[in-house]
Amino acid sequence: MFRSKNLHGIHSPFVYSFVKDIIYNKKLRSKKFKQIENVRESLKRDSTPLISHDHGAGSLDAHSNRTIGSFSRLSSKPKRYAELLYRLGVWHNPTYALELGTALGISTMYQRISFKENINFTSLEGNPMLAEKAVMNFNSVGLDDIHMVIGNFDTTLHTVLTKVPFVDWVFFDGNHRKEPTLRYFNQCLEKATETSLFIFDDINWSREMKEAWREIKANPRVSLTIDLFFIGLVFFNQRYEKEDFVIRY
Repeated sequence: MFRSKNLHGIHSPFVYSFVKDIIYNKKLRSKKFKQIENVRESLKRDSTPLISHDHGAGSLDAHSNRTIGSFSRLSSKPKRYAELLYRLGVWHNPTYALELGTALGISTMYQRISFKENINFTSLEGNPMLAEKAVMNFNSVGLDDIHMVIGNFDTTLHTVLTKVPFVDWVFFDGNHRKEPTLRYFNQCLEKATETSLFIFDDINWSREMKEAWREIKANPRVSLTIDLFFIGLVFFNQRYEKEDFVIRY
């Protein structure tokens, strides 16, 4: 494992360029950011009661009497990480993209505006109420081509994967337990190519997630991994030496 708090000492030309030009490049922005952040602010003030559905650790079941607003404040991806997803999407330019865990759709929208127009982008969400609200948010900023699938990932993920030839972008943000995380990873791995990029949220959120992240890094198909503490990036291109970089972000 290679640890670096900054760019100094990164000897891999690809990783050095990637960290400098994508991860740290705050100048890569979109005019849509303001619209999405306006949606975020509106969601924070939403007092609508939220109905719980138990689909994983960190989900709504542990927080009864929650509103849309409180859920948004605690669970939506912070702006700096949402913008990082945007930069990653612009750089990677996927053809078949998948997200596990739509929630209220803030991160989903940041991903969508980074992708090209004819992207095949599917987002999975287990809570029908969140999914309905997310679709309303998409429509409010003119993003009406995101394919939303509602239901337990144990059922919906397999169905979605059978309908695409491959996945070259997957954002895992819907279950924070070890066994489901690894199961979903292995399902998506069957559709991964050497150019795929898998992104895992909250890799240091719990002991289970740390264990899942260690097993993912050790998978023989995985070449390069980058640990940004909250987010982990997984590459499959065998031209990259098998290394794990820990970078401060």
